[in-house]
Parts: sequence; structure tokens; C-alpha cells
Amino acid sequence: MTMSAVSSTVYDAVERALSELESEFDVRAVLAVARGSHAWGAASPDSDYDVGFVFVEADCRRYAHLDGTRESVVEYATATVDGHPIDLEFQGWNVTTFAKLLAASNQGAIDLLRSPIRYRTTYDPDPLAAELERTFDPMDLYHDWRAIASNTYRTYLSDHLVGPDDEVFPIRDRLAKGYLVETDDGTTTIAADDERFTETATRQTVKGNLTVFRAAASARYLKRTGERGDHDLPALEFESFLEEQAPAVFDADRLECGHRLLERKRRGDGNAVIGDRVGREFAHPPRLIDPAVHARDGPDRTRLNDVVDAMIDASR
Repeated sequence: MTMSAVSSTVYDAVERALSELESEFDVRAVLAVARGSHAWGAASPDSDYDVGFVFVEADCRRYAHLDGTRESVVEYATATVDGHPIDLEFQGWNVTTFAKLLAASNQGAIDLLRSPIRYRTTYDPDPLAAELERTFDPMDLYHDWRAIASNTYRTYLSDHLVGPDDEVFPIRDRLAKGYLVETDDGTTTIAADDERFTETATRQTVKGNLTVFRAAASARYLKRTGERGDHDLPALEFESFLEEQAPAVFDADRLECGHRLLERKRRGDGNAVIGDRVGREFAHPPRLIDPAVHARDGPDRTRLNDVVDAMIDASR
């Protein structure tokens, strides 16, 4: 169980740091959970602790002020647990921002509700999580997963040129006098002597491969099950997804790749350089999918307004 990966002393450390954060920003966290590898079962003994939370302004009058409220809070902290230092990264969303993300079937917001490790539940997320699993818009969620897969591949797995403003151009082919590179609109050629660009080889790590694999597999699974008549939401716990859902869509070699990457990440080999194990084609699910098959209305906005009210009430 993922829950066993987080000790009671970690819970205490998160609660102390969260309380300090609330005082610093004058907010009240009504829900705080694990994000990242601890949430989806890929943490190693040296993994950092990512915490996602939803907050309400302590002074609710700020919601009516001309300057508005902060949409998010990102804060870092360190703590000592069982004699060892740990790093904590907090990413919080204002309750209004969180509701808007849920209305857009945002992957991060949905997964925050589904996290099995809950540090604080002043607001009980279970009913809302169950509702979102029924009402999410598959089209929006697919494009979230697709963007994570393709962007992460482009940044961390592909060899690329770095251009002006640190823009990244993955190298598709090395030509006699330059490079054929990938752009948002297709490909273009860049001369080898163009001093605006520098070739940079990425560190193709286990962690990078696993992030791309999970996102691409989730997008492809959602698309395929939708084409079969039922958009099945990929399980948050990645091993469960590989064992219980993915075999209906992917072949044995693809599943074995996912299992190997997961096991190595859990062993602590996340930073080991292993090359590109995912492949460009798999990492880039189709850009266009049929709205008639995959789009639906998404979560009810009136219901989400009720959620905002309930979270504000829970903060008092």
C-alpha cells in the first residue's frame, strides 16, 4: 500500500510546515495531500515529499478586493524525520483556482482529489473525487496527459538545440550542414554554424523516462477505452494501472518497459542515465482526437460552486 511509504513522523513534519505556511501567507489549508511519486507509488527511500493543498484566504473579504487573491502558493521547506533531513515542496491552489481547474478536468487537480496519502482533510474530498471520476471531460484530460508526455520528452529525453530565450528544439536528424529540428508546427532546418543555437545532450534518466511513459500511456489508454465506448480513468497508483488496466490496451513488451522503469525508480535509480526507453512515437500521442467520441460537458459548475462554499465553511 502506498500509505505505508509515509511514516507518522512525516505526517507530523508536513503538518508543522503547513501551519507555518498558513501563518506566513494568512491562509487556511482545507485539504493537503501527497503529490508526485509518493501519491502514485513510485517513491524511493530518498524521494522528496511533494504536497498539494487547497487553501482559503483567512480574510474572505479579499475575494472581493480589486487586486483579487493569490491564485497559488509554492513554498519549500526542510525537516528532520527520524534523524534524517527531508525536503518538502508545497504547491497550493486557491479554492477558486482549484474549482476552475476541476471544471477544466485538469489532471493535477483531479489527482489531488484521488491521492491516497492525505495530510489534512478539513474538507472531505471523497464525494467530490467520486463525482469527478464520473463527470470529467475525457477530451480535456487527454490533452493534459498528452502535453505532459510530449513536453517532458522534448525537454528531458530528446537530444536538442537550445536557441534564443532558452527555447528547446529537439533534433530529428543530423544533416551534412546542420540539423533537422522539431518545432511546434512541424520541422525546420538550422545551419550548423548558426551561433544562436547550441547542441545540448539531455540526461535520459529513469525518472524522465518513467514520467513520459506514465503520461503517454495514460493518454493512450483514455483514448482507446473511449473508442471502445467507456472512458476509463487510469488508476492513480501506477502499478495498479499496469497490472489491472493497461493489459487491455498495450502489448507485453510495452508493459514490461513500464514495470522495469517503475521498479528502478523505487530502488533509488531515478537519476541513472539509461537512454531513451520510451521512444519518440509512443511519447507523442495523436494531437487530434475526435470530439464526437471523446468530448463531454465535464463537471457541473453549479456543483463546483457548492464545493467552493463548503471549503470556505470548512476553513472557519
